[in-house]
Amino acid sequence: MLMHPSRGDDVDVARPVRRWRAQGKPQRTELFLRWSAYLAGVFQPILVVGALSGSAGRAVPPVARALIMVAAVASTVVYVVSCRVALASYLGRRPRPTGWLIASALVMLGSFWSVLATAPDGSSSPVPSSVTATAWLAVFWFGPLAVALPVRACVPIGVLALLLSAPAAVIGGLPAGTTAGLLVGTAVSMAVIGATWRSTAWIISVVWELDAAREAQSRLAVAEERLRFSRDLHDVLGRNLTTIALKSELAVRLARGGRAEAADQMVEVQRIAQESQREVREVVRGYRTADLAAEVAGARAVLRAAGVTCEIDLGPDAAALPPLAQSVLGWVVREAATNVLRHSEAASCAVRLRVSGGTALLEVENDGVGERGGAAAAPGTGLVGLRERLAAHGGRLTVPPASGGRFRLAASLPLDLPALEVAAP
Repeated sequence: MLMHPSRGDDVDVARPVRRWRAQGKPQRTELFLRWSAYLAGVFQPILVVGALSGSAGRAVPPVARALIMVAAVASTVVYVVSCRVALASYLGRRPRPTGWLIASALVMLGSFWSVLATAPDGSSSPVPSSVTATAWLAVFWFGPLAVALPVRACVPIGVLALLLSAPAAVIGGLPAGTTAGLLVGTAVSMAVIGATWRSTAWIISVVWELDAAREAQSRLAVAEERLRFSRDLHDVLGRNLTTIALKSELAVRLARGGRAEAADQMVEVQRIAQESQREVREVVRGYRTADLAAEVAGARAVLRAAGVTCEIDLGPDAAALPPLAQSVLGWVVREAATNVLRHSEAASCAVRLRVSGGTALLEVENDGVGERGGAAAAPGTGLVGLRERLAAHGGRLTVPPASGGRFRLAASLPLDLPALEVAAP
């Protein structure tokens, strides 16, 4: 058997790409920002190495250099874990990570004191390299803290950490003025990192809230339509059923009395029942019939509300289409707009209608390529149900392979349709 190792390698490489494309906008945004925060922690040991690589840094004793590097690596590990649990706490997925916050504070203060109090480099630089290196521990430590705790709690904790670090700098041989300048610079850097990390967490939460709001909007639209349908059924059936109940009771009393009017009352009951059946069919028909102009207007409003630019070109022949053709094509527009919202990351959508040779061709194209999954595959739903609806009237649905980042759906429908009513379920 011939083996193709290169083909397997391609599959392994493409798997993370498919997983990324399978994510929605909130998941992608969170993953990107979350890993951006994680990777920022990698700069901590890099900055420490940079601070120790100069001429002043080479004056730091070897034991102190090793201690600073161990502290930087340990702080980076604690920082990444703290970022993860702090963001999860900010998004309401877990309780506040008090233990990790305390652990990160102890690592930062312990490293700061052990380095500055026991291993000053003794160089002539106003700010020794050991001080510069260990100051980054406090700067990066403050990022997860600003995400996990309220702002009113972060400020006093940050000030307290700086005050606890100041004696170590003095013991390490720094003058009072240099120590004050170091504390001010570290405080400003901590404020910038804290604001950046807090803003990042806020952006992630806003993206999730917007996605939940869009889902809620869709559910509310469905619920509103159900309420309208139930209200129409109540208005149609309520009075007629009450009349049928009263006349049936009257017919029973007349029949027990042996009166011939009982038959007349039952005939009236039969007539009202047939009239109710006809009215219910009209309500259901009105509910299931999709008007092309109304569906296009609704699709444009919904897509624009979702941030999708919608271009409509129905041509001059749309209004002259037979009512049944407008209904069938209206269902195409409705299903296509639903697919754009649910199964794509589209930024623009175009709806075009052309009539040629007794056939109407409706095309719906978007630039989302349906990255979050295909249309529903169950019979009677999604594109499969749309194919069935078109096939029942001699039409055809075509979905060519996506190319150039665009997804196109084309529905063709002959216009010599018989004057049939749209079937109720």
